[in-house]
Amino acid sequence: MSLKAMEETAGDHETPLLKSTSVSGVQLVESPTKRTGNLWTAFAHIITGVIGSGVLSLAWCVAQLGWIAGPVSMLLFALVTLLSTFLLCDSYRSPDPECGPGRNRSYLEAVHMNLGSRSAWVCGLVVYISFYGIGIAYTITSAISMRAIKKSNCYHKEGHDAACAYGDNSFMLIFGAIQIVTSQIPDFHNIEWLSVVAAVMSFCYSFIGLGLGLAKTIGDGKIKGSIEGISSSTAAEKVWLISQALGDIAFAYPYSLISIEIQDTLKSPPPETETMKKASTLAITVTTLFYLFCGGFGYAAFGDDTPGNLLTGFGFYEPYWLVDFANACVVAHLVGGYQIYSQPLFGMVDRWSAQKFPNSGFVNNDYVFKLPLLPAFRVNLFRLCFRTAYVGTTTGIAMIFPYFNQVLGVIGAMNFWPLAIYFPVEMYFVQRKIGVWTRMWLLLQIFSFVCLVVTVFAFVGSVEGLITARLS
Repeated sequence: MSLKAMEETAGDHETPLLKSTSVSGVQLVESPTKRTGNLWTAFAHIITGVIGSGVLSLAWCVAQLGWIAGPVSMLLFALVTLLSTFLLCDSYRSPDPECGPGRNRSYLEAVHMNLGSRSAWVCGLVVYISFYGIGIAYTITSAISMRAIKKSNCYHKEGHDAACAYGDNSFMLIFGAIQIVTSQIPDFHNIEWLSVVAAVMSFCYSFIGLGLGLAKTIGDGKIKGSIEGISSSTAAEKVWLISQALGDIAFAYPYSLISIEIQDTLKSPPPETETMKKASTLAITVTTLFYLFCGGFGYAAFGDDTPGNLLTGFGFYEPYWLVDFANACVVAHLVGGYQIYSQPLFGMVDRWSAQKFPNSGFVNNDYVFKLPLLPAFRVNLFRLCFRTAYVGTTTGIAMIFPYFNQVLGVIGAMNFWPLAIYFPVEMYFVQRKIGVWTRMWLLLQIFSFVCLVVTVFAFVGSVEGLITARLS
């Protein structure tokens, strides 16, 4: 089956339109899609994309920031994320955000439509580096959780003082092999089931982490921690740890990279922007409650001894089977989360290659395979080679830099301002025709500048932590 320009189903009651978008001189021809998503599928996609490895580091973040600054930081990041998402929702259709005939199927297409090809080129570079970085982070987190399952069983059998030391590399290779298989899913519209499963898993391990922290706090009979957070040997070290904590929180929240792709799965009526704003509000509210409870109870339980990863730092030894189950849920969730962030990049490469090599059977032909007792599945040779190489390189880099908190901080800070703040704000100016030096323009520019300062602070501190961890 060849990829070619076909009519796109624009909605339940809309006339099918041919959609073709040029980004940075490349004509991207879209394949047909029937949009059947609703409030709850969008909610599942968002939960899958947001509640990932970041939730496991939040107790450590609260420990660095203290009882006041920690929760306040999470609330502020939640509000910023929600505002950013609302701005992005209005960029899906053009020129009118609710009934405009033009659709932007991805974040990059929205930037190109509203800000031009030069901005689209810069944005594309940042977006795809971010997708790649998130794949690395998810590989590290999954391997740590798989290793934790083995260590938990060892501690249960041999005692809590046993030398249960295991490396991460073999577990990273296992996760990479799983991703090679799941990466053959054709596109974003074929993974709704994976998002639902992953969202259920995220609720499971979040509740378990919350419950274990609460149980330990009640069992100890006191709330540990302090207003200023963990003390450090020097003021400089404290500043770097605070910056890493802000980077980790920044990683835990924004999903601007996949917001428009999720909105593109929604049916209309009602308008996609209306459904997406409702789903985002619901998802961010639920996510923030989880984050506050998990981070707060984790810090209350361990105080200055709070581990970098709540479920793998072995603050909890028993019940070992519950810790094992929670970590298995983490792995299952991140299998889906990896795909949520990789499929937009895969889709871009598929569309570009089909346009660039329209007569290539290697690029465009699908082959159907049928194995006994299994449903038939389609294989595209180009998709198989490119996606396998992509997964292989993310796995390789994760094996070189297996540092959980530092990697999350670097990626979170790198993504936060350009993708969650700058481009959404600039697109909103264009979409709503907001003039320079008007009240709204000034407010959003101040908002953008403050977020830039926070981002630079978090990025510098996280890079310092990553370099120190690698050299130590």
